[in-house]
Amino acid sequence: MPPKRRSSGVTPKATQSRLAFHGPANRVTKPGARAQLKKSILAEPTAQILEPETEDFTAPGSLEPEISTKDADILQQTKQEVATAKVVSAPEDKEARRISDAKIKKYWQAKEKERKFPRVHQQGLGLHEKILREWDTSGQYGPCIGIARLKRWKRANRLRLNPPIEVLAVLLREQDKNNSSIQKSRMDELLNSQPAEF
Repeated sequence: MPPKRRSSGVTPKATQSRLAFHGPANRVTKPGARAQLKKSILAEPTAQILEPETEDFTAPGSLEPEISTKDADILQQTKQEVATAKVVSAPEDKEARRISDAKIKKYWQAKEKERKFPRVHQQGLGLHEKILREWDTSGQYGPCIGIARLKRWKRANRLRLNPPIEVLAVLLREQDKNNSSIQKSRMDELLNSQPAEF
């Protein structure tokens, strides 16, 4: 229990003043921030007139379409894979080239049976594109962003992840048709696309 107060008269004022948490005087800032700001404003010379920089503009139709660095990297990876495949023919390549269209179609039908519902959004696509998009979305073989599809298949095979040989067959057939755009995954295209300007 605290001791009783002994004085009966008026109590002296507390030595500590009350704190007010409102008003401009109690704003929390770094010490001297206002003073430095005022000094810097006064120290500046009078406004200088700057001449606008001129740029040479070309007509929009005269620009050549540029290939982004990611696209160039993927194309370079594909060229390297093709060059090494020509020099050293892997047994997987030989096996993939022997796969018939009927076996590829049977592979896709088996993939479709695994699903509960048919892929309605892919009805306008060809069989090869459907198989490659399925390959892109299968994460068990590693990431599909920033790597050519053929290189991804070969990497998964080296890591003994048992990638489907039908995917390699589709990739090699598209490569024989000189379709280099097939090497870039759809996910990569979506992530690296530029939004349309209106």
